[in-house]
Amino acid sequence: MTRARLLLGAALLAASGALAYVALSPGAAEPPAANAAPAAAAQPMGVGALGRVEPASRIRRLAPGASQDGARIERMLVAEGDTVREGQLVAELHDAALRDAAVAQAEAQLAQARARLERTAAAGRPSEVAAQRARIEALRNAEANARREAERAERLERSGAGAEAAAERTRFAANQARAAREEAEATLQTLSSPRPEDMQLAQAELAAAEAALLRARAEAELARLRAPIAGTVIRVIARAGERVGTEGVIEVADLTRLDIVADVYETDLPRLRLGAPAEVVVPGEATRFAASLREIGWQVRRTTQAGTDPVAAVDARTVEVRLALAPEAVAALARRSNMQVQVAIRP
Repeated sequence: MTRARLLLGAALLAASGALAYVALSPGAAEPPAANAAPAAAAQPMGVGALGRVEPASRIRRLAPGASQDGARIERMLVAEGDTVREGQLVAELHDAALRDAAVAQAEAQLAQARARLERTAAAGRPSEVAAQRARIEALRNAEANARREAERAERLERSGAGAEAAAERTRFAANQARAAREEAEATLQTLSSPRPEDMQLAQAELAAAEAALLRARAEAELARLRAPIAGTVIRVIARAGERVGTEGVIEVADLTRLDIVADVYETDLPRLRLGAPAEVVVPGEATRFAASLREIGWQVRRTTQAGTDPVAAVDARTVEVRLALAPEAVAALARRSNMQVQVAIRP
């Protein structure tokens, strides 16, 4: 009897414990009130990437033209750290003097062609024209005198007082004087106005001389290297006396504006927007520099990554983005072009 009572009490205790668990469990809780505030929406995540420091102007590498293969530096006019202006002469190649001589020769030939054209257009000198006019006047007087003599000889011949031979000689002299006068007038016409074909030839020679001068000046300019932008010489690759290799001569960049160039995975593009703020972490610097997203690339590029992780993405596709650094960051990173940094772009 006592044992039965003990079993009954244990059963009642178990039943009461089960009822308490059900009452305290989450499923048994009362339904939430209708006016309860909804759960806060999840905050969008930012984008992290590796990047490098690069001038906004890009790094410009100066090199001679393709026709200057094997060129040698004759004069190097700048050094690393020098500030240059756009178009400033920074180096001369070994054949600069020879090309300058070719320019001087072309200028002289142009002057000759111009002088020939002017002489052709002028036809004759003023003194020659004046002398020819005087000769024509003399020939006209001689022609008039010969004509009078011929007329008198004809009258005498008709009257029987003159010989036929004498009349014939005076007529011949008159005709000869007229022919001399006409020849002198034609010569005066030639001295006064040039022939069209002579003018065309002289003009063609002048045009050819001008073209030759332009070519000589262009070739002389190829023997000189000028700064393409205003900026700072950040590297001198070849110096005076050295041959120019495949790496060029110098590198120039505008260090007053710096960018961070980062490669962002294509799957992160929807979280990017122009003007988004960002932070740049530079190795060895305790300060985090501010930046803003100013450019998103137009092309998805394939980036092959070598590694030993069998599950890692070795064929990633990324987009290049550029972030403009704040002025204080530009001052701190001016001498760190191509340095690797970490970038965190905020949503």
